[in-house]
Amino acid sequence: MLETSLYRLHGKHLIAGEWVAGDTTFTSDPAHGASHCFTQGSSTLIDRAAKAAEEAFWSYGFSCRESRAAFLEAIADEIDRRADAITEIGASETGLPKARLEGERGRTINQLRLFATHILNDAYLDRRHDPALPDRAPLPRPDLKMVQRPIGPVAVFGASNFPLAFSVAGGDTASALAAGCPVVVKGHPAHPGTCEIIADAIHAALHTSDIHPGVFNLVQGSTHETGAALVQHPLIRAVGFTGSLGGGRALFDLCATRPDPIPFFGELGSVNPVFLLPKALKARGNDIAQGWISSLTLGAGQFCTNPGVLVAVDGPELDAFIASASALLERCEPQAMLTGAIAEAYRNGRNRIAKHADVDAHLTPDSGDRKASPSFFTTSGESWLTDETLGEEIFGPVGIIVKAADMGQLLEIANGLQGQLTCTLHLDAEDREAGQALLPILERKAGRLLANGFPTGVEVCDAMVHGGPYPASTNFGHTSVGTLSIRRFLRPVCYQDIPEALLPKDLMNV
Repeated sequence: MLETSLYRLHGKHLIAGEWVAGDTTFTSDPAHGASHCFTQGSSTLIDRAAKAAEEAFWSYGFSCRESRAAFLEAIADEIDRRADAITEIGASETGLPKARLEGERGRTINQLRLFATHILNDAYLDRRHDPALPDRAPLPRPDLKMVQRPIGPVAVFGASNFPLAFSVAGGDTASALAAGCPVVVKGHPAHPGTCEIIADAIHAALHTSDIHPGVFNLVQGSTHETGAALVQHPLIRAVGFTGSLGGGRALFDLCATRPDPIPFFGELGSVNPVFLLPKALKARGNDIAQGWISSLTLGAGQFCTNPGVLVAVDGPELDAFIASASALLERCEPQAMLTGAIAEAYRNGRNRIAKHADVDAHLTPDSGDRKASPSFFTTSGESWLTDETLGEEIFGPVGIIVKAADMGQLLEIANGLQGQLTCTLHLDAEDREAGQALLPILERKAGRLLANGFPTGVEVCDAMVHGGPYPASTNFGHTSVGTLSIRRFLRPVCYQDIPEALLPKDLMNV
């Protein structure tokens, strides 16, 4: 056993209800505190987990909504029982403040309870019935009934920046389990101890809810081979992923080149541009600068909705805004990043921008080690339009202001954007005409549009869309947050003239 003060880590995988060791190990790299050894995932363990999930699907995929809702509630309860242990190991592994982890644990629990409520309300099934018309001429119509059905075992990859809400029991897992799909989770190597404790909570809920033990499986691992084996396993029917553009694209390609291609629901990259229109800039520049800097530096900029780019028309008001933003950033203290590798990637990205011939560097402090201080740059609209590398995401607290020559160039910049998770407008009433020209363009670029706010903070609710055109996500028609995310793991099935006694329970008496 591996000791913490509140939980005894064992470093094993959870497969079909049993804690299983592997042949090799890897060592965690915590922000502070002791490191621990965890057994490494392998293709053999992935095979066992996928087969357990497939076996479980024959009962869980045909279970009633009431039992699945009770199971989700039980998971939430078990996570709550382990609250202090989760906070302790999560803070050690990630360096995130305890208050942030406590809030994220609450969000994770609320997601589980939200999906429990959502499936009890049967609207998500999208049931449809066209009764038979035996006397219709020239041909009769058969009886047709349609309902959304679970697709089978789902692979989930934990995210580095949300060790709870986008990880082992996060939104992907919660929505898949709600849909009736067993899950195989690939734990993130940045926080394997946190993954283990959450898996232990789900293990307990499986037992108390009398659910097939293969419904949930956790395989840990620090190698790319473990993830590749998971997405290529023939029993896996879909993948949920939150992570880097490079890693996600590699897994996406593996899914597409399988003998039986499967959907890869990946959230990959976004710079979440903010468009600051002239009248708002003139009237509220200082206030908007404060809001932008607060959002930009929140959590050391390690949010997929971090607003890394701001676009505005050049002029004296923008010069004042830049001076205000720079002064605010100079006061920001260095913050710990999630891993040493993420900190190094941030520094490399910052240095790449700083060396660009058409970029002015206003702030490029070097904190070293695992901490990061914010960086701040400006460039012209012309340079932005001619060099697409300026628009590549840098994961961390880096801000770039793009100085458009006029409103025409600002619209051109918007039209040239790649897909984004969010786009934000700051405008006053007198900016209405410019806003009307800009909004239809942004609607084609992002899954969520904001006015006079900032995108960090993603509400978990029915109307939320957390996705967007590539490279924000690999499937523009999905969201990874909110109740609509359940649709990723369902498919419509039509039943023609099937006897009532043979229909799925959710279609009976329709």
